[in-house]
Amino acid sequence: MRDFIEIFLVIVIALVPVVNPLSAAPVFISMTRQLSSRGRNLMAKRVGINAFLLILCSLFIGRFVLLFFGLSVSIVQVGGGILVCAVAWDLLRQELPSVGGDENANTREERSIGKTSLAEAFYPLTLPVTVGPGSISVAITIGVNHTDNVQTLLTAAPSFVAGAAAVALVIYLCFRYAYQLLRLLGNTGAVIVARLFAFILLCIGVQITWNGIAALVKTLM
Repeated sequence: MRDFIEIFLVIVIALVPVVNPLSAAPVFISMTRQLSSRGRNLMAKRVGINAFLLILCSLFIGRFVLLFFGLSVSIVQVGGGILVCAVAWDLLRQELPSVGGDENANTREERSIGKTSLAEAFYPLTLPVTVGPGSISVAITIGVNHTDNVQTLLTAAPSFVAGAAAVALVIYLCFRYAYQLLRLLGNTGAVIVARLFAFILLCIGVQITWNGIAALVKTLM
């Protein structure tokens, strides 16, 4: 039980600040502004499920995937950071509709959300906006420290599942109630917050890319 609690706390404490779903919530709203309330709730649920699966895979098999393809964590940081920058740049340039939106457009989108939004819930909302290369790198690092052999893997498995579920729940709650918070800010406030966090997301992408490049340069030295 002590090992379970220890690993569980390590996962939650390490990943929640890196994922930082509060800062990603305005981006979520910007990318789902055209949806109805029901559509946004469904999208938040799907992002939470995708985040859970992605974190869990990173914890369990991330190490072996990187080894299989001959990739390093630094390469993941460079590629993922560039991807984050691309998403943030699109968010900075796109036109943002009003908070209320068009009810007819919301209704049409809600009818088709089951067919069209599953892929969007994974990319780019889950990866890289919510669970980016930084989060994946942290999850892989935690997994590496607890998967030396089959016995340690089986021992850590319940903690991995519980920790990933806790992080996914935090993500879901932040996204689920983000729109209510932004509506309190009004249209102008919501646009300002969305632009601000899109710029912060761009800076995060640059930082992640730079971290990966710096690590690669050190290997050459």
